Amino acid sequence: MTRQNPSETDRMSPREPGPRSAVRTESRWPMAAAVIASAVLTLLLPDDLRLGPRWALPLAEGLLLVALISGDPGRISRRSTVLRSVAVALVVVLVGSAIWSTVRLIDDLIHGGHETSSANALLLAGGSVWASTVLAFSLLYFELDSGGPAARAHHMLPTPALAFPQQLSPELNAPHWRPHYVDYLYLGFTNSTALSPTDVMPLAPWAKSVMTLQSVLSLMILGLVVARAVNVLA
Repeated sequence: MTRQNPSETDRMSPREPGPRSAVRTESRWPMAAAVIASAVLTLLLPDDLRLGPRWALPLAEGLLLVALISGDPGRISRRSTVLRSVAVALVVVLVGSAIWSTVRLIDDLIHGGHETSSANALLLAGGSVWASTVLAFSLLYFELDSGGPAARAHHMLPTPALAFPQQLSPELNAPHWRPHYVDYLYLGFTNSTALSPTDVMPLAPWAKSVMTLQSVLSLMILGLVVARAVNVLA
C-alpha cells in the first residue's frame, strides 16, 4: 500500500480555507469635499434663493458630515444602519436644498426678482444653483447605487442600478472594479449638460426617475437663465 505525499495531502485537505474577497474601499475625502463645496455655494446664494437662514443648511450639512467622518473615517468601509441613515439624510438635505433653489430661481425669472435685473448677478446665481444640483445629485447617485459606498466596498451587485462602461463592456473591466465618487460626479455633470445619459446607463426605475428629474431641473435653469441674461444685455 502506497502512502500519499504529505504535500499532496495538504493540498487536498478540505480544511484549507478558500480565497476570500478583499474589501475595496475608497477615500471619504472626495465626497466630503463635495459636501463642503455645496455648503459654500449655499452661503453664496442670494437670500431669496436659499431655504432658511444663511447658516441653517450649511450647519446641518456640516453636522451630518462630521457624524459620517467620525463613524467611518479615512476610507469608507463600515456597514452600519445608523451611518447609512445619516448619509441618506445628508443627501436628502442637499437635494432638497438644490430643488428649492431651482424653484425659487425659476419663480424669480418668471415674475421678476432682484437677481434678474442684472446679467452678472443672474449668471452668478444661476451658475451657483446649477452647480449645487450637480453636486447634490452626484452624491445621491453615490449613496444609492448598489447599496452605497460601504456596501460596494464589500460586494458589488451583479445588476447595479447604474451601469458604467466597465460593467457593460467586459474587455474594459479591470479585475474587481468599483465606481468611486468621481465616477458619480462625472455622471451628475454629464447628465446636467447633455440632459440625457451618456456613458452611464440607468437600469433601476429609481435611477431613471432621478436622472429625468435632474435633466428637467438643469434644462429649466440653463434655458431660462441664458434667455433672461440675453434679454437683460439687449
